[in-house]
Amino acid sequence: MDEELNNAGLEDKKEEPVAHHVEIYTSPTCIHCKAAKEFFQEHNVTYTEYNVVEDPSRRQEAVEKSGQMGVPVILVNDEVVIGFDEERLSELLGV
Repeated sequence: MDEELNNAGLEDKKEEPVAHHVEIYTSPTCIHCKAAKEFFQEHNVTYTEYNVVEDPSRRQEAVEKSGQMGVPVILVNDEVVIGFDEERLSELLGV
């Protein structure tokens, strides 16, 4: 009976997925940008994309955040990832 009381009300609770704030600075011809976006889609990660070719102010933001001119520049929460680093992104996103 004690065992029944100890287990009463303890159901398997699934953890809710953690929402991450993800931004990616891209250019239309960047193959690594495309790979990063495909990675996000495969893992159902919602992200905001900024095209640095079409929007010079976003290009400047990317430079300020990363200290360099290349793309992709990816922000996961406040963590900056330069390039498509699948291992680091998986770690930050928990996927």
